[in-house]
This record gives sequence, structure tokens and C-alpha cells, in this order.
Amino acid sequence: MTPIVRPDVSQKPATVVDALRRLRGVTDVGHTYLDGAAKPSFFSFDALNEAAETRGRRLLGLGLKKGDRVGMVLSQPRDFVISFLGCLYAGLVPVPMYPPLSFGKLDAWADGALRILADAEASLLLTDGQLQSVLWQVVPKVKSLRDLLTVEKLDACPAIDGAMPSVVPDDLCFLQYTSGSTAAPKGVMVTHGNLMANAWAIATEGMELVPFAETAVSWLPLYHDMGLIGFVTTPLVCGMAAVFIPTLLFVKRPNIWMQVMSDYKAQHTFGPNFAYALAARKATEADLAKWDLSHGRVYGCGAEPIHLATMLRFEETFAKAGLKRGSIMPAYGMAEATLAMSFHTRGEQLFASALHDDGPAFVSCGKPFSEHDLAIMDDEGSLLGENVEGEIVHRGPSVTPGYWKHPEATAACFLPSGWLRTGDLGFKRDGNIYITGRSKDLIILNGRNHHPTTIEWAAAEVEGVRKGNVVAFSVPGDDSEELVVVAETRPDRPDNTADAIRAAVAEQLSLKVANVVLMAAGQLPKTSSGKLQRNKTRQQYLAGTLGKEGDRTLGSSGEKLTVAKHVAKSLWGRAAHTANKLVNRTPET
Repeated sequence: MTPIVRPDVSQKPATVVDALRRLRGVTDVGHTYLDGAAKPSFFSFDALNEAAETRGRRLLGLGLKKGDRVGMVLSQPRDFVISFLGCLYAGLVPVPMYPPLSFGKLDAWADGALRILADAEASLLLTDGQLQSVLWQVVPKVKSLRDLLTVEKLDACPAIDGAMPSVVPDDLCFLQYTSGSTAAPKGVMVTHGNLMANAWAIATEGMELVPFAETAVSWLPLYHDMGLIGFVTTPLVCGMAAVFIPTLLFVKRPNIWMQVMSDYKAQHTFGPNFAYALAARKATEADLAKWDLSHGRVYGCGAEPIHLATMLRFEETFAKAGLKRGSIMPAYGMAEATLAMSFHTRGEQLFASALHDDGPAFVSCGKPFSEHDLAIMDDEGSLLGENVEGEIVHRGPSVTPGYWKHPEATAACFLPSGWLRTGDLGFKRDGNIYITGRSKDLIILNGRNHHPTTIEWAAAEVEGVRKGNVVAFSVPGDDSEELVVVAETRPDRPDNTADAIRAAVAEQLSLKVANVVLMAAGQLPKTSSGKLQRNKTRQQYLAGTLGKEGDRTLGSSGEKLTVAKHVAKSLWGRAAHTANKLVNRTPET
């Protein structure tokens, strides 16, 4: 019988390539990819090594050089992971990009893809057979792009032999384009050293992972840092198995999340606040009776403001399926810090605290990792003590070098002192960090500051309102600023929903809502990673275009016409690219 290989993973690897290479020979632990029908396929770490290295050699066979950027628009998790790791093996810099989330917004999506590819100066665009039909249109418009390839075509290309380019900690690992919730997307430059510092801290301090003995489950998009770093690179540093649910499958069948956690006896998962609210609402008594969640150790929550009532409701609901108290782990992070900046202590009960006696309570997101620090800074750049609200700043080996080709934005956020300005407001108490909101989203009414999240939470508790889909902001009124609440609602909402929202906000926060706008599901502006875009919602409200700029859901009325238009553009783009290659081809001698 062949002995099971268990490499030494007790030390932090220098690069992602080092982390992957030391898992060669591990054939019984690795990745499980579910397809759209939830059918699994297993890839051991040994097989993942071989597939990633082969894909990297094929990429180099195209003439790409170390440091070249590769745009990636891949909808299937297996294609994405192998391509991402293949780029790293070859010393290339992947640029993860989100696929179209709805056919109704292809115009905006194509424009966004064009901006990212041009900004990154990508040499190659890698996609799949289905998406190429709408992506070819951008190729002639990006001067740096040599070609567009599907993974199927790439796998038929020759692979180079010989040594691969050396990769060191200071090398650029990938460009993580920010979601654009408060500004235009910018490419965060994540080095191998940044990534390993963060992944190692998550694995060893935050989640206390047991090498080769635990399983993580994720439905999170892999083009977003929480899905990519949390469930691709972090498991590599300790040999943890991972099960990947296609994001669209979770959207269609939210119960698949807890079903897979039960089926695989998984210990770890992560998601944003809205996903936990959705999971608790969708679970039936029959589901809870058949699921076994007793193996779970960490149900992490991050990426958006954490609502204590939502998390307690999730904990109470799934206790019926064996969920242990203390399993929920609030976390705080951002792309500019690679990913995580603080974790709630594993196994400790949730707790929240108010900054003022009469103010709202905010969930503790724990303490920073060792070798990292979190502090509160005022507008003049001075550090503040505990129990004082200000801008949260962060420093440590996970802080990235800055934004790709954006020196002014880098200088504004990455201070010479080493502190990273997060743009988030918060306070510290007993060493724990509490996030109160975004500084740019702050609402000022009658001379007092109000955080939109507290208003949105109050409105979200009203019957018929879709949790996680409420936006609050202020607009100029006749005498002073006025409060507006925009909420997506379910089809069966009560007729008095708007009045109920006004009453809930007045009762809980003593605030008058001047206007309530109710919208159908999918109409609120959100980023590619699912974050609410308050400023964009406010701009559309003031312009009178709110709810008139398409929606996020599939199947809108103009869908077929929109797709046809983009396919036609792509056919032209492919023809133009082919003609350009023929014109510029070097004559044979």
C-alpha cells in the first residue's frame, strides 16, 4: 500500500508557488469542484500542481514574459484556480475579473472590462468558450492585448521545457481591482510576500487550522479577494481541503451552502452578512432535521457591515442542525491590506458595544494579527486612544505597495509612516476593533452624525424588505438635509411597507425619513462583489434614474437584444484582431 505523503507545513512559505510545490505528492487531499448540478470532481494537491505547472508552461509558450499581466474572466471555479496558479508558476501576474452578472447590464460590464484591461496593460485575456462570444469586442480597443484565448484552446498549445522563472516574495503576485463601492476601481498590487503573510496569519492565528485534517466550503466569487485568498491560497499554506460551490448555484439554491457543509462534514466557511440572513430565512424544518453542522468550527463573516441580530438569528436557527455556539467569527479586512486585518477570537461568543450610551451597538471584529496593528486616526493624522471614533488605519506585512499606475491615490491612502488609511470609521475598546461605517457615507442630519448602516438595519427588519438590500442617504431639502431610504422588497410585501420603514427608523433612531423608495429585487446598484453602492444610488435618485438603469437579475426583457448586440460587436472585434495580426505578421525569409 502506497504511504500517504504528508509534507512539513509548519513554516510559512515564501511565495504561493512554494506553498503549492511543497504539496506535491499529496494525493488524498485537495480541491473538490461542484458543477452547476452540484456534481463533484476531485483534484488532489498533487494533480493541482501538475495542472497548474502545465498551464503555466503553455502560457510561457505563447511568448509571455515574467511580469506580464493576464486578464482572467472565467466562470468555472476549476478553470479559474488552475489558470490563476498557472500564471503564478510562470511568474505572470493574473488580473481576476468578474464575468457578467446579468445579460441586462452587458454594456456596463463590457466598459468595466475594457477599463481594467487597459489600466492593467494586460498582454493576454483568458476566458472560456461561452464568454468569448461577448469579450472579443474589447480586444482591438486595448493596445497591450496580444490575444484572447479560451482555456480549451490554451490547453491545446505547446508547453515550454526547462526551468520556470524564479519567483521571490517581493514579486508582484496579482492585481486585485477594488470593487468600486466608493470610487472607480483601482488595481491593488499584491506581492507574494503580502499574500503569504496574510494567508499564514489567517491559517495559524485567525482560524487555527489543523493541517491535512479539515475542510473548507466556499461559494464566494473567486475574482474577489475573500473567495480567492480565503479559500484558494490560505488552504495551500496548511494543506486544507476545499470544496467550491459555483456562485450562481448558491444564488439559485441558497440551501446548497449548508447542505454541502453537512455533506462534507466541513469545519470552515465564510460569507457576508446578507448570506447568513438568506441562509437562515431559506432553511426549512426538514432541512434542519437532516443536516449535521456539528463539525463546523468557523462560520466567518466579513466584507460588509455585520448585523448582530442577523448573526444571532443564524446561530439560533442552525443550532437545530448541530451548530455550536461560538462558531461565528466576525472579521475585518480590505484588498489594500491583502485581505484580513482582524479576526474575532475563535470559539468566543459574539459581542457588540455602543460608542455612546444612547447609540447603536456594533459587533466586535476582534484584534489584529501579530506583526500587524490597527489604530484610530483623526483628520489631522494623530492617533487617538480607545473609545474615540475616527478613521481606522492599519500597518503590517500584509499592507500592499499601493495601486497600479495610480501614484496620487497611493500617496493618499498609503502613508509614509507605514499606516494604511482604510476610509472606514470605527473605534477600539479593550484592543478590539469596531467598524461603524464608511467616512464618505456619513449622514449629517440636524448637526448630528449618523451611520447609514444603523438606519438600513432598522429598515431591513420590516416585513417584506429584502435584508442586505437597503440604502440610506441624505439629500438637500428646503431647509436642511433630508433622509431617504431605498429598499428592495419581496413580491409579497405588505401594502404599508413604506410607512412601516418610516415608523421603524423613527422608533429606533428618532429620525424622520423624508422619502421611502421601494424597488424590485435586483434594482439597487451593487459592485461586482455584491457591496451596496450608496453614492451611486444617491446619484441615480437625484438624477431621477433610480431603477431605470437595468437590474442585476437574469432574464430582463431586453436580454436577447442586448446579448445579440454584444455578440455582433465581438464578431467584429475578432475579425479586426485577426486582420491586424495578418497585417503585422513578420514575412518569412
